[in-house]
Amino acid sequence: MTMLSLDNKVVVISGVGPALGTTLARRCAAAGADLVLAARTAERLEEVAGQITATGRRAVAVPTDITDEAQVANLVAETNKAYGRVDVLINNAFRVPSMKPLANTGFDHIREAIELTVLGALRLTQALTPALAQANGSVVNVNSMVIRHSQPKYGAYKMAKAALLAMSQSLASELGEQGIRVNSVVPGYIWGETLKGYFQHQAGKYNTTVDQIYQATAAQSDLKRLPTEDEVASAILFFASDLSSGITGQTLDVNCGEYKV
Repeated sequence: MTMLSLDNKVVVISGVGPALGTTLARRCAAAGADLVLAARTAERLEEVAGQITATGRRAVAVPTDITDEAQVANLVAETNKAYGRVDVLINNAFRVPSMKPLANTGFDHIREAIELTVLGALRLTQALTPALAQANGSVVNVNSMVIRHSQPKYGAYKMAKAALLAMSQSLASELGEQGIRVNSVVPGYIWGETLKGYFQHQAGKYNTTVDQIYQATAAQSDLKRLPTEDEVASAILFFASDLSSGITGQTLDVNCGEYKV
């Protein structure tokens, strides 16, 4: 069996922020990949690119708003200029959802959520399809456990992520003949510094502790804990690697057993 490896693959990652995106960049580089890093914040991209190049792998930072067609075209041009190929696309772009019931959510906010989560991912996938077809490549869409429940405050977020899942399944059917695989990874809460900061805020707000909030959140899972950023990244790397060469159109939940489908 081949070990999980991305040796000499070129991986494009969108949504390289301070949490999962940075962990993904680090893990892909450790697995042997060269990277193209995309997000709206140039300073963050340069910082992460520097971390990657310090390990001996290559990383190109391309500030990109994936809702803008011209900026996506520039991302493709810069990728071709740097590497001349693409093997993997990881659609990880994310924006904090509305946190309001649909009845109280403006249509502009819903449109923004769908534009980024769904159409942004589709725009990148369309633009990189020729390169991915040449490489028999892989697309991994990072979804959310919000598609498994219906809490009132997540209505717009669930709409966008449900559409992303439907799009992923359709793309798997459409692009399969070109040798491109399309799969989805579905995490819930991801334990890391970003979530820890949120729990600290909640602890201060409700006069409790981070550990108590963690335990209450994790109590619904079989493992009684939350998956880490590295554990979610491992599932994404599996779909990016040749270990999943016979898998497409599938959805892998990473939630320590909180939901079962």
